[in-house]
Amino acid sequence: MSTSASTSAAALTAAERAQVQRANVSGLHPVVFVHGLWLLPGSWQRWAEAFEEAGYVALTPDWPDDPATVAEANANPAVMANKTVGQVADHFSAVIGQLERKPAVVGHSFGGLLAQILAGRGQSAVTVAIAPAPFRGVLPLPFSALKASWPVLGNPANRNRAVPLSDEQFRYAFANAVSEDEARELYRTYAVPAPGAPLFQAAAANLNPWTEAQVDTLNQERGPLLIVSGQKDHTVPWAIASASFRQQQANPGLTEIVELPNRGHSLVIDGGWREVADTALAFVRRFAVADTFESAYLFSEETDRRVAA
Repeated sequence: MSTSASTSAAALTAAERAQVQRANVSGLHPVVFVHGLWLLPGSWQRWAEAFEEAGYVALTPDWPDDPATVAEANANPAVMANKTVGQVADHFSAVIGQLERKPAVVGHSFGGLLAQILAGRGQSAVTVAIAPAPFRGVLPLPFSALKASWPVLGNPANRNRAVPLSDEQFRYAFANAVSEDEARELYRTYAVPAPGAPLFQAAAANLNPWTEAQVDTLNQERGPLLIVSGQKDHTVPWAIASASFRQQQANPGLTEIVELPNRGHSLVIDGGWREVADTALAFVRRFAVADTFESAYLFSEETDRRVAA
């Protein structure tokens, strides 16, 4: 486990400390959800509920300085600027370092890259990387991925800013595989500004041997890994997902990939989210033993009472 993983709980927010305590008290296997750019931890709410119904205990940590709500994030985007891949990875390492059991880790987009970084640090029992952003060694750069990232990469000054997407840009990058009405609703409900730095780091990863956007794919403690790709994803199309898979296949652990038909980058938040969650849950269940459905609910009231005390 990395040095950052042993960081004191003081580095965590009060909400994160409460989540860790709840997980440790529960005795259930923890699952840590890692969101990506232009989203907040609340985007995982339905997933957290589904995994807890299945007998796990869910944690949805922030990226450092994440506002509590979409409205707050859109009103004050500057607080989200200047967050790098390494800073965010170290923060999640600190969260995991406080858990008494090695968790499953599920991440989407840049959260999928972060999930792989954490797995490469030996901090994940089983990992699901959904539409993961590329890391050093992943070479394809399809036009659609460049176009989806261009609202940030098109201006070098955006490296130090938090950049929102317009409705139209969100439609292309996230919600191209759903109806226009659903795309607008997803934008209103979930979209927030995102720090530009991670996109610049990923774009330059193959030019920088010291980049933070790299994964230890050879660590024998990595654990089983599933990569999930959406067939219609503009931001992380199959060429990127499959190249990440090929890099990860060098690991002696189990590595799998699945492509879900007719799904775009919004696959974790749109109306088809449950199909993706069930795919992730089935993989996690193979390697991280869950408690029974009944036990998962029996623990909740007692856990909440003990955490509050």
